[in-house]
Amino acid sequence: MTLGNTTEQLVEAGSYSLATGEEIDAIRTILSDNGHFPESARIAYLGLEDPDRASEAVNRRFRIFILDTTGAHPKDIVVSVTHRNIESINELDTAKTGELPVLEEEFEVVEELLSTDPRWLAALAKRNLAVENVRVAPLSAGVFEYPEEVGRRILRGLAFVQNHPEDSAWAHPVDGLVGYVDVTNRSVDQVLDYGVVPIPAEHGNYTDPELTGPLRTTQKPISITQPEGPSFTVTDGNHVQWEKWSLDVGFDIREGLVLHNIAFEDKGAPRRILNRASIAEMVVPYGDPSPVRSWQNYFDTGEYLVGQFANSLELGCDCLGEIHYISPVISNARGEARTIKNGICMHEEDYSILAKHSDLWSGINYTRRNRRLVISFFTTVGNYDYGFYWYLYLDGTIEFEAKATGIVFTSAHPGGDYPYASEMAPGLGAPYHQHLFGARLDFALDGGPGRVEEEDVVRVPTGPGNLRGNAFTRKRTVLARESEAIRDADSSKGRTWVISNPGSTNRLGHPVAYKLHPAGQPTLLADEDSSIYRRATFASKALWVTPAAADERYPTGDFVNQHTGGAGLPEWVKADREIDGKDLVVWHTFGLTHFPRPEDWPIMPVDTIGFKLRPEGFFDRSPVLDVPAPATGKSCHS
Repeated sequence: MTLGNTTEQLVEAGSYSLATGEEIDAIRTILSDNGHFPESARIAYLGLEDPDRASEAVNRRFRIFILDTTGAHPKDIVVSVTHRNIESINELDTAKTGELPVLEEEFEVVEELLSTDPRWLAALAKRNLAVENVRVAPLSAGVFEYPEEVGRRILRGLAFVQNHPEDSAWAHPVDGLVGYVDVTNRSVDQVLDYGVVPIPAEHGNYTDPELTGPLRTTQKPISITQPEGPSFTVTDGNHVQWEKWSLDVGFDIREGLVLHNIAFEDKGAPRRILNRASIAEMVVPYGDPSPVRSWQNYFDTGEYLVGQFANSLELGCDCLGEIHYISPVISNARGEARTIKNGICMHEEDYSILAKHSDLWSGINYTRRNRRLVISFFTTVGNYDYGFYWYLYLDGTIEFEAKATGIVFTSAHPGGDYPYASEMAPGLGAPYHQHLFGARLDFALDGGPGRVEEEDVVRVPTGPGNLRGNAFTRKRTVLARESEAIRDADSSKGRTWVISNPGSTNRLGHPVAYKLHPAGQPTLLADEDSSIYRRATFASKALWVTPAAADERYPTGDFVNQHTGGAGLPEWVKADREIDGKDLVVWHTFGLTHFPRPEDWPIMPVDTIGFKLRPEGFFDRSPVLDVPAPATGKSCHS
């Protein structure tokens, strides 16, 4: 099957196939025929619902958020393409639910409206700035002390000077000035001018020879070749088999890359590990209390939909080696299918030593090399670029890594030891901020229900049974209810979480399990009484566990934009449901706390953060004993 196949050709229930252009066209027709897609309508989200695992029948269901640009109530609609009908319609009161995601076409509205507003023009004149040289970053509004904004689509705008078309405007922030814009009514609510602040003059054009100097000539080519092709195969457009792994690669306009039906072959049969794995939310909270930017907090997943900004990747630049690309199809705001060419990249990498031992008694010298399958995509959201990388290893390990790069958000630096921003260049600041990611991991070890235990290392005091004081051990605590499973990481205790299936045991009689290894970096640092804490409560803890539920997909709830907070995980866990022995979803928060440094300017080298899932008694013994010795030749000499 290819990406263009019709619904009738799609694989059986329980597996996952990517959306097709034909399906998106059918959805638009179904909506139009039923009066739900007038000329004023825009699609703010269109995504394929997960297959119903309880049913053997194929039913390709899509969820669509429809925004009406005239200001009519938006709609949340579920359409069955299989049955060519509308299954449900929910008309939204955005004063209660929050707004639909930001539309790309609304970005231009902010700059356009401010460019003719007398208050904005007066503020620019005070700074001797020509309006045609001023760019405005359209930024999600959040929820603050403005009751008049409730139920209205608001964006806020910060200004930057662009001296010529190739100039990096981020080098010249216009501080002390912000505009609040209603993008539906096309009006400027407020222009707040806190006074003229010197605009940093030094350019940040990172390809300019003035900054680069002579380019290096010392690098010799690195050529990665696989003369016999890659070791993985891709069938049906998105079903991947590599070594002993099998999975379906999915893509969602909100979450981006999603992995389904992850299994590892053992003793000749595939063993399920995860039903679904995704990064279900990402938030970037800023820590500068200046009135110009104290509201800055962006939910790149829930408000902006990271999937729609996925890059078309290039061989040799974004991906290196024997590459297989997948080009997912999404809908634009007009309900037209758009193909993201080469949006997903897959390749395998050598990953150093897998196992090695030189045995003095037997005389055996043993070396095996590791490799990993890499499945990735890159997205650009405003000034930042993010890579989302899933790694599968020969030994059954699953790893996720986020790569953050691009350009830091800038401000004018007030000088001195200002405690909330770094000075990047003369007079140029970059506020302290975090990049926090929320993973949603739908576990199904051997296809069964699960248990979660928290594991801490334990020091044992000197005394009876430990006379020399050298002993240490570990303690595992079952997290039996949702309230017990809201947990922080603790690197001082080596804290990990063990997800097991007591109904399936290994040859030693122990439950099969995987262990979640967190990076252990800080979670959300904003005060508990803040707006961003209420809206991003999921990010305040490293672990949450809930019973699996198809309608509990996002840790911040369905509608994040201008939502007052409390939705998603904090709302669900109020029921304090039992989780021990249930089908489980493990939610893991991890992230970077970024105190920008001069080396991050004018373009930021990649910084990384992530987590690992490693088998913990899932196998009876090492699953890599059958990995052959490295072949001798140019790259490996005997």
